[in-house]
Amino acid sequence: MIEEDLKSAEEQLTEQLYLVPNIPHDSVPVGITPEDNEIFRPGPEPELDESALPHWELAAKYKVFDLELGVKLTGAGFPVYRGKGAKLERALINFFLDEASAAGYEEIIPPLMVNEDSARGTGQLPDKEAQMYHVTLDNLYLIPTAEVPVTNIYRDQILDASELPIKMTAYTPCFRREAGSYGAHVRGLNRVHQFDKIEIVQIVHPDKSYDTLMEMLEHVAGLLNKLGLPFRILRLCGGDMGFTSALTFDFEVWSAAQKRWLEVSSVSNFETFQSNRMKMRFREGRDKDIQLVHTLNGSALALARIVASILENNQTPEGIVIPEVLRKYTGFDLIN
Repeated sequence: MIEEDLKSAEEQLTEQLYLVPNIPHDSVPVGITPEDNEIFRPGPEPELDESALPHWELAAKYKVFDLELGVKLTGAGFPVYRGKGAKLERALINFFLDEASAAGYEEIIPPLMVNEDSARGTGQLPDKEAQMYHVTLDNLYLIPTAEVPVTNIYRDQILDASELPIKMTAYTPCFRREAGSYGAHVRGLNRVHQFDKIEIVQIVHPDKSYDTLMEMLEHVAGLLNKLGLPFRILRLCGGDMGFTSALTFDFEVWSAAQKRWLEVSSVSNFETFQSNRMKMRFREGRDKDIQLVHTLNGSALALARIVASILENNQTPEGIVIPEVLRKYTGFDLIN
């Protein structure tokens, strides 16, 4: 009887602990709303001609993607890419994966559904359950990001310090319900329920995680520079930061036709928040204690808004100019 009561009490305590967010790093700005975020690295806001079109009108004009067909096949927020639009999407996926591989990340092709243990390990459960698609018959969840299955590869493992850092990348479709999203700011590809994304994940020694975070920021910045897209980097304030993160930087690209910034990447250090949930540890030397690793991840990059930014910023009277680094993948330099 005592053992059963103890087990029940431990389970209740564990469930309560799962509701406690990560502790913000000392450098996190104090604030509640996105207006309190710190502009870590400013970016330009180039002006387009007054006749410039938003990406959803450009997509209709050049048959890049079809939102109405997505409604017919599935529902709102599920775009169908066609022709050169589909090739542009595939070109971006290949470019981002090749860049990650060149930076030393091992490519992973993970499942697109995960169990409760995996979703709980990275912090999607119980915090983001309402935003996830749940396959109730099998009690599985469609992944909101490749971070979930990829980070869980090393769940319940004790690594040797010599194995660190572990660097992994994955391309997956991502699924998010985005409940309550509506209005002008969610038009076109601004906010969709299914989108492609390349994720980079690192599992590192605790002493090196913040150097690693800066390294990951430079990797994402390098991708945007090579694409020739105007961007800025924000250090998120405590109120705008995710449940699981100790420190997060957001990358935003400038949408010239909409005259607003669009988030295309979040790069975060979770310190021991995820590794504690996953019991992901390492041993440094024969006589040293077992410690928790630090985990980090970042979008490198989220494609829907990258496509939107390319369409808007690269529009000309002749058509949409393809960034030079993508042309070996697309086989063409103009969408017209």
